[in-house]
Amino acid sequence: MNLDEILHIAVIGAGLMGHGIAQEFATAGYTVHLHDITDEKLATARAQIEKNLHLLAENGIITAEKIAPTLQRIQTTTDLAVVTENADFVVEAVTENLPLKQQIFAELDAMCQPHTILASNTTALMPSQIGAQAKRQDKILNTHYFNPPYLIPLVELIRSPKTSDETVSVTAALLSRVGKTPAILERESLGFVGPRLQAALIREAIFIVEQGIASAETVDIVVRNSFGRRLSVAGPFEVFELAGWDLVLAAFEELYRELNSSTEINPLLREMVEAGKLGVKSQEGFYQWDDENLRALRDRMNRALIQQAKADSI
Repeated sequence: MNLDEILHIAVIGAGLMGHGIAQEFATAGYTVHLHDITDEKLATARAQIEKNLHLLAENGIITAEKIAPTLQRIQTTTDLAVVTENADFVVEAVTENLPLKQQIFAELDAMCQPHTILASNTTALMPSQIGAQAKRQDKILNTHYFNPPYLIPLVELIRSPKTSDETVSVTAALLSRVGKTPAILERESLGFVGPRLQAALIREAIFIVEQGIASAETVDIVVRNSFGRRLSVAGPFEVFELAGWDLVLAAFEELYRELNSSTEINPLLREMVEAGKLGVKSQEGFYQWDDENLRALRDRMNRALIQQAKADSI
């Protein structure tokens, strides 16, 4: 199978990530079937896609003339048979539930054409787990998007030991064609790259707060106004190559002893969850949340991501 043979895209799950993934393919000119279990979920997804497209047009990332044809290319349905009938490439984007994903992949394996590539947008589960009940092991892989997928270009590609080289190369080429930046991992590993790095950072951040070294607000100020800016243009290996690994080694000789290296969940995190302090969804976490400061945070993040997307498009 080659890239030009991929004409129809199917996205299973129209939620937080799925609708944005469908939007990306449709914007690039592909016919997309978007599936979910209720018409209400699909209507919400279509409304959000239209809102996203207007946001992109208002900021000059796409033209206003692209909005209507992009929406026309997205067909929504609750019938999985309709979604799979002509699909050449499928992205599953349902909740992080392994038995559910395995069931969906078994159904897709039975219903899709033999050449169809089956991809899962999962944060941590491995493709060998997700596709365990499917027969086409060579055509299954993970495509891990980051939220919001229409503004963040990276997609991690994770292969199982049975995924073919052709499947990986065609998927990478497809993602590149629609404007994404594919990052191909050498082998499957729990958490991939992005989630593992984020987990390491938040583990140390919570530990700093727990130890009374700094408040959560101070930690966020430090990250936003220092290496957070640098990491948007240079990765950690590039940054430390500039510094020199001899200096890095000298700095870490002492520091490593102080870092949190526990394999147990931080007690403070468990206490927060047990107390119902879940963050925005409960209006309290390390911060207090109301409509005003939540809107301010989302606006700040969107503005920054849009500016970066505009810069990338130049």
